[in-house]
Amino acid sequence: MSADSPWKNLQEFVASAKAYPGKINYSSSGVYGTLHVAMEIFANAAGIKLFHVPYQGGGPAVTALLGGQVHALASGPAAAIGQIKGGKMRALASWSDKRLELLPEIPTFKELGYDAEFYIWSGVFAPVSTPAPIVNRLRDAVRAAATSAEFKSAMEKVSTPVAYLDAPEFQKYWDRDAARLKVALEKIGKVEEK
Repeated sequence: MSADSPWKNLQEFVASAKAYPGKINYSSSGVYGTLHVAMEIFANAAGIKLFHVPYQGGGPAVTALLGGQVHALASGPAAAIGQIKGGKMRALASWSDKRLELLPEIPTFKELGYDAEFYIWSGVFAPVSTPAPIVNRLRDAVRAAATSAEFKSAMEKVSTPVAYLDAPEFQKYWDRDAARLKVALEKIGKVEEK
């Protein structure tokens, strides 16, 4: 959201979107990209219709908002935090289950009454035929790296929170996330390229 936006909070944004269905647009990093899907999860939870304007990456999507080409932006913290802290954009909510340490004043969608939770995650995978001792060694190495102070510090420098899940917890998360994404993608439907 730009600093000169007419919306001071998410409730005002939702009210405008309900009053003008499909007229409020937002930028994201691309069609079916993580933030396109995340914004549609929110729109579905809020019962609103927004107009998606895809860009080729997070940087151009941020620039579109700052340049007044779009009304809103779907973004992760790393791409937007500098503009938020610099007073050029106003964050209305975050997709996490708890407030971000980087932006503790920003409420979550869930806090505001919307069942919209989304995470951008990375995982390490191995072929199913990989012997168990090698899988265990790989899991130990990934756990050590992901929980190390050096890695966490590096991620803090690029405004990226870290939440490590070992294989059993990650599988449960994967299953829940796949179900949530399936519903969102079905609602988005086929996007025609022009």
